[in-house]
Amino acid sequence: MSTFGLEKTFTPKRLAIVGGSPRSSSIGAIVLRNLVTGGFAGEIAVVNSRYGRIGDQRTYPSLTSLPFVPDLIVVTTPAASIPEIIREAGGLGVAGAVIISSGLGHGAGSIAEAVLQAANARGLRIVGPNCLGIIFPAIGLSASFAARQPVSGSLALISQSGAIAAAMIDWGAEKSVGFSGIVSIGDQLDVDVADLLDYFALDSNTRAILLYVEAVKDARKFMSAARAAARIKPVVVVKSGRMAQGARAAATHTGALAGSDAVYDAAFRRAGLLRVYDLRELFDCAELLGRHVDAPKGKNLTILTNGGGIGILAVDRLAELGGNAPALDAAIVAKLDAVLPPTWSRANPVDIAGDADAERYLKALDVLLADPASHALLVMNVETAVTPADQIAHAVAERVRAHRAAAGYTAKPVLAAWVGTDQLVAPIFDKAAIPHFPTEDDAVRAFMHLVKHDEAMKSLMATPPNLSSLFAPDVKAARSTIDNALAEGRSWLDPIEISRLFAAYSIPMVPTLSAATPDEAAGRAEPFLAQGMPVAIKILSRDITHKSDVGGVKLGLATKVHVQAAAAEVMANAKRLRPEARIDGVMVQPMIVRAAARELILGIAEDPTFGPVIVFGRGGTAVEIVKDKSLALPPLDMNLANDLVGRTAVARLLPAYRDVAAVPPDAVPLTLVKLSQMAADCPEICGLDINPLLADENGVLALDARVAIRKAEKPVAGQSRFAVRPYPSQWEGQLKLRSGETVAVRPLRPEDEPAIAGFLSGISQEDLRLRFFHAVKDFSHQFTARLTQLDYARSMAFVALGAKNEIMGVARLHSDSRYEKAEYAILIDSKLKGKGLGWALMQLLIDYAKAEGLKYLSGQVLHDNTTMLTMCRELGFGVTTDPQDASVALVSLDLSAHAGAGPAASSAQSIPA
Repeated sequence: MSTFGLEKTFTPKRLAIVGGSPRSSSIGAIVLRNLVTGGFAGEIAVVNSRYGRIGDQRTYPSLTSLPFVPDLIVVTTPAASIPEIIREAGGLGVAGAVIISSGLGHGAGSIAEAVLQAANARGLRIVGPNCLGIIFPAIGLSASFAARQPVSGSLALISQSGAIAAAMIDWGAEKSVGFSGIVSIGDQLDVDVADLLDYFALDSNTRAILLYVEAVKDARKFMSAARAAARIKPVVVVKSGRMAQGARAAATHTGALAGSDAVYDAAFRRAGLLRVYDLRELFDCAELLGRHVDAPKGKNLTILTNGGGIGILAVDRLAELGGNAPALDAAIVAKLDAVLPPTWSRANPVDIAGDADAERYLKALDVLLADPASHALLVMNVETAVTPADQIAHAVAERVRAHRAAAGYTAKPVLAAWVGTDQLVAPIFDKAAIPHFPTEDDAVRAFMHLVKHDEAMKSLMATPPNLSSLFAPDVKAARSTIDNALAEGRSWLDPIEISRLFAAYSIPMVPTLSAATPDEAAGRAEPFLAQGMPVAIKILSRDITHKSDVGGVKLGLATKVHVQAAAAEVMANAKRLRPEARIDGVMVQPMIVRAAARELILGIAEDPTFGPVIVFGRGGTAVEIVKDKSLALPPLDMNLANDLVGRTAVARLLPAYRDVAAVPPDAVPLTLVKLSQMAADCPEICGLDINPLLADENGVLALDARVAIRKAEKPVAGQSRFAVRPYPSQWEGQLKLRSGETVAVRPLRPEDEPAIAGFLSGISQEDLRLRFFHAVKDFSHQFTARLTQLDYARSMAFVALGAKNEIMGVARLHSDSRYEKAEYAILIDSKLKGKGLGWALMQLLIDYAKAEGLKYLSGQVLHDNTTMLTMCRELGFGVTTDPQDASVALVSLDLSAHAGAGPAASSAQSIPA
């Protein structure tokens, strides 16, 4: 839906260069030369009012003087002339423009703004400005000033840097790795990373996507597109600016821990993208993906080598990166004993000795390819005088090719590293489509990239547990606490308010009592002292957030006299060091002694690009020094929370060890989920940390916390402050059918996957054909996960539920990236048709689309689906025949003009609009 106009832009039949030049070194001349030498088969015209001809090409004074209307124009003229060029092109119906020129400026009043306004007014797509251009080798389209022409292949490259794109083109030419498309996006005036992810995700010529990112402009759009693309094919991303330091002046520990690159890392992980950290790693991934190597079934790598030392180095690197070199079982050892000399290593790495020839390699290779304990095989060679390296490479390549032909999709991935002779044997492995690397380190890293991508896909597709039975927050109480503080003009909650906020989300916190005077403090402490519990006294001031900085904390007080004296002292300290601060008294807290407790930090930070971020790590006073932390974008479920915890070193201390009992497995992850829900329910929270959170066999307990608040901005239709939009609970309610019967309805959840699979299995083949346009028999986990894992931003679905919570019907909607148009689809249980459920769900979709600020609702309906077409007409949809397929009707509803019609007009009850 975000790809409108891009099909013609990237596969034009006619194009024009605006600004061609006879000067051979000019951008315009280079672009023209690349188009001609690249073999573009369509019509090419040159627009330049200063010259009658440029080389062999006749020129035209303007776009309107051309003998045809181009699908694409490539603009290389000075910046000032470009707005008028775009207006002229839009008026002719040109689909897209690649603006290579720079110097258009940014923001209000700039040339760039004028260009975008002209393009948007006429539906023309803009790539650039300030970009290298676009290249689609399969059709010979090289609308760029790149120095080399890439070959056709299956990798798509999206780059914010023209230099990086040029480097990848050079690398591909050297390695004979081809591309399905290369787009340098430059300033992203219109077409951005998200649009291109949408385009290449659905491009049948693209097997994997390589992405170079410097910064993301629209986090919500990016995350939606990235998550959708990653579910379909591998997406590898490298980002520059990793060492930029963020949040140095953050008021909370959590904010200081959430550096900008760490947030990007969390975003890429949440989207299911495989992140690499430099061009070398990007090249390695391209090497794998360009050779059509499938992900291994696990992280067990068997290494075959003629050099023991290099094999050990490979195993060391594998262990460092989290991989595994499995031991050879007795049966495999016996088979290798039968074909190898007694000098072989009899272990993994399988060292077949420096005098190994091609025949010895092949004998070992046959055994190891059949080893079920191994998920992939790395074959390495260090050249000796016994057998030339290229001879062994030829033998290995042919045997691997035969193995693939025989095993098909079950073939074991094979990588190669011919150390010191990679360039010599490169053509051999290239021809056999075997990924090859110059060193053992490169090869092992590449293997682990495959493993990590497979793990990311499993995480992306995982079905989370249902949280509704684990906790039910008191949102009203939480919001009341925050609203009262904001009404007083405060930006921090005081400790008493924090304890109320945490109680609303069932987050255990040490009891906190307030006392206005030292005498009152002694009285408040008495019940704790009577139980043998010493107490802590802390200054109570809404103007002092870091209490220890003003001597505002006293610990281990065992008598009322000590409590009274400590309270007087901390109040005096605060008045002396912060005379402007309002002192409300002190807090009295029992000293919690949990000898085996682990000190943790949990919190919410605010990132300027991606919004709220959840932080977890080792807590205590040395939190900034230890720097053991991980981040995740909310909303979190238990799967995501467990992953967040598992990415820290302190996670290894949570299970039992020695005489220390284990922390209950769900205690910490569930607390993170509660914080995530709090961030969703209370957008006024702009910073929060709990430090420390004690965790032991009794569960968790917050000892200290800070919460920063500010007035929340009014949400814009179709947007959320979360980069990943949270579950929209406000759309839970009832639908009233024409019969008067009511059914429950709510947004679809990821944990509904088993129920959706059951629902689909009960639908008749004819109804499935009408919904999916073809027969569907495979309701695999991957298929149903894609249906249930929504981003609630561009994609939304509602389920109608029966008395036993069985799914009766599903209605879904998917909007374009501009949040103007949306496509819909509805599927009803075949046994329940005729009761008006389809009407009710359609009206619900219309109400939801209006509430989100969408302008049009459309769909594709088979002409023989007469029930759906009748309903659409009665609801006011326009109906036309698809010009590309006479069997399909296109239906569209102008939401701004729709006021409700037919029986569905009053069908949605208790649903917000």
